[in-house]
Amino acid sequence: MARSPTDVARKIFLIATEESGDRLGAGLMKVLRQRLGDAVAFEGVGGRAMAREGLSSLFPIEELSIMGLAAVVRQLPKLLRLIRQTAEAVTDASVDMLVIIDSPDFTHRVARRVRGRDPSIPIVDYVSPTVWAWRPGRARAMRGYVDHVLALLPFEPEAYRRLNGPPCSYVGHPLIEQIDRLRPNAEEQARRNGSPPILLLLPGSRRSEIAHHLGVFGAALDRLRSQGAAFEVMLPTMPHLEAAVLAGVANWPVVPTIVVGEAEKRAAFRIAHAALAKSGTVTLELALSGVPMVTAYRLGAAEAFVLRRAIKVNTVILANLVLGKEVIPEFLQENCTPEKLAQALSELLADSAMRRSQLEAFATLDAIMSSGNASPSVRAADIVLAMMRKGRRAGRAADL
Repeated sequence: MARSPTDVARKIFLIATEESGDRLGAGLMKVLRQRLGDAVAFEGVGGRAMAREGLSSLFPIEELSIMGLAAVVRQLPKLLRLIRQTAEAVTDASVDMLVIIDSPDFTHRVARRVRGRDPSIPIVDYVSPTVWAWRPGRARAMRGYVDHVLALLPFEPEAYRRLNGPPCSYVGHPLIEQIDRLRPNAEEQARRNGSPPILLLLPGSRRSEIAHHLGVFGAALDRLRSQGAAFEVMLPTMPHLEAAVLAGVANWPVVPTIVVGEAEKRAAFRIAHAALAKSGTVTLELALSGVPMVTAYRLGAAEAFVLRRAIKVNTVILANLVLGKEVIPEFLQENCTPEKLAQALSELLADSAMRRSQLEAFATLDAIMSSGNASPSVRAADIVLAMMRKGRRAGRAADL
């Protein structure tokens, strides 16, 4: 049976180039399919999770796994070609909506080209770039090519209002859907409170971060043990980083237990008493898990020089930013020393004021990060559907 004009499927183009964005895209696609059934069709760029929801990716996202300035320079012609190819695919498909997901260095360049080629296509940005931390001028610039921002962090809508950016709505962080996997049951809580206490080490998810952090982390543990502290060390990592981690800890006097994979990482979080972690999303994971922490970060000298002049916030710890106060200590660059890390960790392993203040603050996170009765994927889908109901943007070029 032929479709009537009102039955024509809505076509949504999604772009996600990293694993975390791929998971967000898959969640959004699943809800949209539940709402619209056969009346929605997806095209775009994505990974395995989005493929399971029916997306045939324009190209494998592994083509964009380029690390380091020198590698980016060598691959620049390829990157520019993929940006052009993706933008042309969006406009050639005459889609009803473009959803760009994280990875702003790629997705925002595509969005700007799409807006120039066909200004009528609505564009939603799922995951805000860190305009509140550095390069705040991006927020105002985004008004030219983004119609709505779906924020993962509760303070971001106010940041966009302050910076005169596009409309921004908090939809919730995907971590709030994983609370049950982050928090201990009674048996795990008993181990968390048991002896010797388990100390988590989280040096990072990139090889460069592991290289920068493992040495100073190991020296801090050695110093802590020499001061008489008793503890058991667990170091979660992922399969592709296991060899680098094993090589990095091979000569440590304090030998950590290496656990590999996401499920094992979550299990370690549920029994940990304290953590030493590099700054990033992992600080929010630990806070939601109720694990007090000391945070650290080291960069190369050139990168540190640039970032110090660019960052516009008082703390780089994501959990501190969400909480609105600096309860988690951070040791950056020259302050990231074995002596300072060991001293802060010794306080966390004890029933100290620092430990108690962190736990009290973490207890408020559920209320701060609540997205109501709907999951982040549902809230994101609601906004995408509302924008599609409004139809295409005014101002389509006359010759398109």
